[in-house]
Parts: sequence; structure tokens; C-alpha cells
Amino acid sequence: MSADALLLDVRGASKAFGSTTVLAGVDLGVHRGEFVSLLGPSGCGKTTLLRIVAGLLGADGGTVRLDGADITGVPTHKRGVGVVFQSYALFPHLSVADNVAFGLRAQRRPADGIKATVARFLDLVHLGALADRPVRGLSGGQQQRVAVARALAVAPKLLLLDEPFSALDRKLRETMQIDLRHILREVGITTVLVTHDQEEALVMSDRIAVMSKGAIEQLDTPEGIYTRPRTPFALGFVGHSIRIAGKAGQTTDGVLTVDTALGPLRAKGSYLPGSPVLLAVRPERVVVGAPPPDVPSNAVTAALTDIVFQGSKVHLHFAAADVTLLVETNRIPPGLSPGATASLSWGLADTMLFPGETA
Repeated sequence: MSADALLLDVRGASKAFGSTTVLAGVDLGVHRGEFVSLLGPSGCGKTTLLRIVAGLLGADGGTVRLDGADITGVPTHKRGVGVVFQSYALFPHLSVADNVAFGLRAQRRPADGIKATVARFLDLVHLGALADRPVRGLSGGQQQRVAVARALAVAPKLLLLDEPFSALDRKLRETMQIDLRHILREVGITTVLVTHDQEEALVMSDRIAVMSKGAIEQLDTPEGIYTRPRTPFALGFVGHSIRIAGKAGQTTDGVLTVDTALGPLRAKGSYLPGSPVLLAVRPERVVVGAPPPDVPSNAVTAALTDIVFQGSKVHLHFAAADVTLLVETNRIPPGLSPGATASLSWGLADTMLFPGETA
């Protein structure tokens, strides 16, 4: 899609702190109304990129355009950007309603308009009945809702969320993720979220930017990131996977034979014979038992080392030739217990192929 169709267009954003490069010329385009997550481990540059977009941090190089305008040097309060911080940054001495009204009053909106806007957004986050309550008396989830209402009330063009769920317990966090997704879609606002939680990114996003070492490894839909990771890092950071290293052999009809510690395995693709490669498969695509005779598949024999019950799913841990193989299923196969040997199989179409690490 052309740059003209982007609400947020970041080009060549770079930032270093001393001799440490935090962002290495990052490009990021976000479409109008889209929800994009910046996902990655601590130190990958995702928060630095968010702060540059917000104007809270100056970039060493690159440009930031919002709705067609270059805002690279524009002060934060003039960018038309709303931010919800990890700490929420609410005013503890003010009521819920006064917190939401704070930005509106700073914009010198008419009093009757402020009252109506505050009521609208408190109702939107289901806090209308608590308008007069001090924010210090609210739960963490309620404070998060107030912070969202305050950010949305000033009608920003772009909403930035800096790990807003990290202080919540898991059950409340999952509930808030769904609620916030509904709220933002109802408002129709373009949103960028910073998170290190892969499940959060998968649940909330239209697209995910997987970041590592100051660069975006892959920008794709949640399904694309999970089922078609483009790099070993994206594969490993989002979801579980079985990873098997090997050496490329011959390619026949677009299918590569790979020599591994588990024996010869196959994958669609082609590499020079002898090249190091990495095979991978998602654990839910692996079955215990021989593959169907009419389906191109891979199969290995491994010993069961552990069974981990996780409620709606069961993780079966296998090992063979120093390779760990994780199988995810919804039940324990009859007669299978730790120490038993079993055949594991998965489809050729489910086998992913990546370049391996060179010595």
C-alpha cells in the first residue's frame, strides 16, 4: 500500500545511547483504523520507537509523518497523539471525571462540551457510575479504563499504548484486552501497542511487528506471524515450536531432503547441498502415531519424557538424539506414559525451513 494510505509513516528511525544502537533505521507504516503491536523482548527497541512517535524522545535520524504531515520536530502536545502509559499516570488528587476532563480543559473546550465528552467516554469504558470517585479508590483495571478514556477524550489521531496491562493479574488482563479491543474498534482509532506478551499481541492486533536488536524482523497479521514466520527469531518468539538442525541434501520436485540427527527429513524449498538449515513445526501439528499413507509427511521415533496437563490442552515432551520435541494435544494417548517410545509425525506442508547457523 502506498505511503499516502498510511496514517502513521515512520521512515529510517534510528537511535543510539552512547555506543549502543537501539534503533537501526526502522520503517513502520500503520493504516488508518489499524491496530498494530510492537512485540519483542526487553531491549529490542520497541519502547524507544513508541516514544519517538509520541515525541517524548528525539530520534538521531529518520522522519515521522502523521496523517500526511511531518511531525518529526513537533512537540508532543501538538502532535495529535494520545498515550496510555504502563503506570497510567493519573492524577491521584482528582476524581475520575476530572482526570478524563484534564486534557479537554487544557484545550480550553467549552464547559458544557467537556461535561458531555467526559460522560460519553466514561460510559464507553463502563465507568459512568464512578465519575465522582477519587481515582486512588479504583482497582487497577478501573484505573486503566480511566487512562484510556482520558486519552480518547481529546480525539487524538493516533493512540499509543505502552504495556498498559502489565500491572494487572492474568485473568483481569485477558478480560481487559478483549474489552479494550472492542472499545477501540467502536471508536475507530488507529492504535500502536508496545508489548512483550505474545498472546496479548495475537489477541489484539490487526498486524504485529516482531522486533529484535533495533529492527523489525517481520510485520504481518497474527496468523501470518504464527503460521509463516520469516526468520528463526520470529518463529521462536511467537508460539512454541520444534526446531531440528540439519544439513541440506538434494532437492527433488521442490522438496529438500535434510540430514538430521533424527534421520532424513523433508521440507519444501531448496538450499545448496551441505548448507546448514533449520527445520521447524508447530507442536499442535504433530500427532502421535504413523502418518497417513497418502499424505506427504515426516516421521521420527522418540521417547516420552514428561506429560504436562494445562487444562484445555496437554503438552507431551519427547526426546530423541538430544532433540526436544513438544507435542500439543487435547488428550493423553491411551497407554502412553513417561519412558515409552512412540512414533511422531507431521505433514510436509507443516514443515518450515530456514537457513541454519553457520559454524
